[in-house]
Amino acid sequence: MARRLPYFFFLAILIGCTVFSTAQATRIKDLADIEGVRENQLLGYGLVIGLNGTGDDIKKSVFTKQAMVNMIKRMGMAMTDNVFNQMKTKNVAAVMVTAQLPPFARPGSAIDVQISSIGDATSLSGGTLLMTPLKGPDGNTYAVAQGPLAVGGIAFGGKAAKVQKNFPTSGRITGGALVERGVNFSLPSSGDLLYQLRETDFTTTSRMVEAINSHFGTGTARPLDSRSIRVKIPSGFRGNMVNFIADLESIEVEPDQPARIVVNERTGTIVMGQDVRIATVAVSHGNLNLVVTDTVEVSQPNPLAGGATVATPVTTAQAVEEAGNLVVMPMGVNLGDIARALNAIGATPRDLIAIFQAIKAAGALHGELVIL
Repeated sequence: MARRLPYFFFLAILIGCTVFSTAQATRIKDLADIEGVRENQLLGYGLVIGLNGTGDDIKKSVFTKQAMVNMIKRMGMAMTDNVFNQMKTKNVAAVMVTAQLPPFARPGSAIDVQISSIGDATSLSGGTLLMTPLKGPDGNTYAVAQGPLAVGGIAFGGKAAKVQKNFPTSGRITGGALVERGVNFSLPSSGDLLYQLRETDFTTTSRMVEAINSHFGTGTARPLDSRSIRVKIPSGFRGNMVNFIADLESIEVEPDQPARIVVNERTGTIVMGQDVRIATVAVSHGNLNLVVTDTVEVSQPNPLAGGATVATPVTTAQAVEEAGNLVVMPMGVNLGDIARALNAIGATPRDLIAIFQAIKAAGALHGELVIL
């Protein structure tokens, strides 16, 4: 029980900050995006060279070997079948290169790239990515990546032991790709703008429309549905779209939050919204622990007597069931009351997940339960 106290202490502080903090307004730029102003995903296949024997095994990774041959031929060097069959280098690794092409990117702009090994390389540390075209879903090349990798992990060891920190088979190059082609999109000089909320909610949409109309005048914004808002460009901002968008996105709105509990059973993580409520319910939870112990009893013969030492394995099993305390939670309790009631029965994070599932099944949880 003593080991649970630090967790419950941290949970109590987190809940106290959530329950007693006042609602904070959020800028529109943090809640919605203009339709069409978005990033585009890019993908490419390349080679990382300069590895210290930690690259792909050429005998097993055939695609790495073929990529090396194609690269050498493009450099104007001939390669015979005998040389091809004798290749044993382990200083090269085949990788996939991914990047995000930001909106309004122009040729010559630098973007970051992420490099991940697809072969059996053990580490990309110290490697250099060769020139790699990055293509979009339409098959066109939008950027070209090249440069030394920054790997945030290490791995070393021998046959009997190995030490690894983080993931050395993935790296990043900051500004490692140059944009060769931009996406054709431009803001309208007049007309309407369509804003898309990142989280669908009718209440937040209504508040956002009210805030925009209060700032620019009635009729500037109107809702289309729970996610979309159409904004009419005022006559005073015709031809000055950048200043209008900057002024609009700085307007603060208080977003509404759904009553939701998100749990991750794999990690034991629980996140509860402050609007979660439950009906009157009694909760009792007890754990059944099975302890299995293996020991060895040794029997030795008397001194100077014949015989041999005998070792007999002995296995004992003991079942221990913790007492389950029945706690009654009244209707309409808030997040802090729920946490205090469940902590009173000594519930661990995984116990809380089972309890919330049972309360939801009983129909007493007034909110959404999301299980990841």
